[in-house]
Amino acid sequence: MIKNVHRTFSGSPWRRIFCSLFLVAALVALIAAVTSSDAVGQRVGGNGINIANKITPWVLAHTAYGQQAEFFVVLADRADLSPAANFPTKADKGRFVYQALREKAQRTQGPIIEWLRERNIEYQSFYIVNAVLVKGTRAVAAALAARPDVARVEGNPRIQNDLPQPETVEEAPPQFGRPATIEPGIQYTHAPDVWNLGFKGEGIVVAGADTGIRWTHNALKPHYRGWDGQNADHDYNWHDSIHDSVGNPCGNDSPEPCDDNSHGTHTVGTMVGDDGAGNQIGMAPEAKWIGCRNMDAGTGTPARYIECMQWFLAPTRIDGSDPDPTKAPDITNNSWHCPPEEGCSVDSLQAAVEAQAAAGIMMCSAAQNAGPACSTVENPPGIYEAT
Repeated sequence: MIKNVHRTFSGSPWRRIFCSLFLVAALVALIAAVTSSDAVGQRVGGNGINIANKITPWVLAHTAYGQQAEFFVVLADRADLSPAANFPTKADKGRFVYQALREKAQRTQGPIIEWLRERNIEYQSFYIVNAVLVKGTRAVAAALAARPDVARVEGNPRIQNDLPQPETVEEAPPQFGRPATIEPGIQYTHAPDVWNLGFKGEGIVVAGADTGIRWTHNALKPHYRGWDGQNADHDYNWHDSIHDSVGNPCGNDSPEPCDDNSHGTHTVGTMVGDDGAGNQIGMAPEAKWIGCRNMDAGTGTPARYIECMQWFLAPTRIDGSDPDPTKAPDITNNSWHCPPEEGCSVDSLQAAVEAQAAAGIMMCSAAQNAGPACSTVENPPGIYEAT
């Protein structure tokens, strides 16, 4: 970008100096930016685009002084998913939504991806939200924001979720007690009354998006969709969206369900847990479960959250191949949040949540930890109507 301008004014040293100062000021202020004709092809100001309004404050703050940051380039063009409501079955809805989103992303993201590849800029393409995750400088963010096909550029902050920790046991009990037949929380919600009506979750698949799952837990293993009683098959049943952790006990891209915190095991247990020996801890003991790890020991990002939601929409093999929307869960449980005060844009996740809903997937979200007054559910994804 700067090289082209320098070449234009190569006849005078004073002009070169003036040009350099002008470009630095322009990028800092995000009022004007010039891009090469073979790349973005837009001159800010000439097309009436105000890029300052298209880049969130988090991105500006985290790309100051030449820093690089991860940010989403969200495209303006979105797939129309409303026809999904007319399909009679969940499988039909899921196929339509998956195909519509994939086709829209493939048609519209090409020029941006080509531009990024030409400059060896790291990126990850998403289709459940028509967006490309980019790692770059403010100049890269400004150049992409200048495009008329880009709606906004927003950050990918690291969100530390305040998860309950296991209590410390200072002394071993004098003797181990047998677990309650039906846990008090299950009794309190009158789940056994619903079971007596014949509804225990049979035929339903629930999904946990959390810190992972210890799939070999006695109360969970019989209900894992990837376990047939003798063999485990993690294809289409597990995904790990943690790719860059350091020192995590599950590592990165774990090929089988693993929990680095215990919180995800707990939440899946609340959904389906039952060890078959009288310890009933789950609301729907005859449902099956699948899972996706979207937090690194409690730390999530919008990219991790969206990656799991995209995988739920069309689960894949462990290597990411052969997505199949007919293997999508019926319900997803999400005990995490994305607060704007930590840099998460209010609408970052909304398109992904709405895509799941259009595909017939019910997304359940924690109410978070504020309260108990009214209007204290404040953060995505709990605030969305589709949640």
